[in-house]
Amino acid sequence: MKAKEIRSAERGARNIRSNAGGFTLIELVIAASLASLILVAGYMCLSSATATQKLIEPRAEVIQNARVAMGIITADLRSACPLSTDYQFLGMHRMIENTEADNMDFATHNYAPSHPNEADFCEVSFFVQQDPESGKFSLWRRRNPTIAPDPLSGGKMEEIADGLLGARFEYYDGDDWYDDWGEIKPQRKQTDTSLPAPNLSGMPEAVRITLSFDPNPHAKPATSGPASEDVKREPPLVFQTMVRLNLADISQQNSSQNSGNTGNSNASGQSQPGMQNGGPGQ
Repeated sequence: MKAKEIRSAERGARNIRSNAGGFTLIELVIAASLASLILVAGYMCLSSATATQKLIEPRAEVIQNARVAMGIITADLRSACPLSTDYQFLGMHRMIENTEADNMDFATHNYAPSHPNEADFCEVSFFVQQDPESGKFSLWRRRNPTIAPDPLSGGKMEEIADGLLGARFEYYDGDDWYDDWGEIKPQRKQTDTSLPAPNLSGMPEAVRITLSFDPNPHAKPATSGPASEDVKREPPLVFQTMVRLNLADISQQNSSQNSGNTGNSNASGQSQPGMQNGGPGQ
């Protein structure tokens, strides 16, 4: 009996080994195809994530630079005050090659005194300057907390934004927008009966700021040649805001009062000879 049981067990083991087969060719092909699809999909996701990171990182830096520059200009303009008695506010539209490079000159109360004999008055200038080596443009600010004989010079300069592709300042007088504001008067001009243009004196009610930045300022410049002409340049990132000058109305009222006082003094000066000739003294 035991021998029969042993032989039957051996036959069962042989049947099990004969029935246990490997993978077929079709199964191997399907498995390899699925593995290839998974690998390709993973590579495409990784490549897309890397490309997105390369695209977002420089733009995030540009957006941060624009926020800082806009904040600095906005804070100074909101507290703007007359620069001097000759010109209260100056804004000039200019071009450097094909790049808009406007500049502004005014005074502001947005200043915390840090040295003796200083107050909350500071002469400010915003201008665009080109790097002679790289050819790139940057936005600069000049600050002079002292009352200098020449309000358009002196002080310290600091760079507030780089990678600039254009800076445009527009000025609003309550009715229209102007590209320029104010004029420098080195000497008194002859009196003219015609009314001056609204943008030649006083302070604007608002200033519109438009800054254009290179979306990828750290990219290497393309080499000269036919291949570089085919490379499409990315469109600039444009940031715009409008700032109202809170002290502009007060400045206009003071200017009108001064002009009225000047007119009254002239009228009184002309009437005095008449009173002396035909007045009660005679």
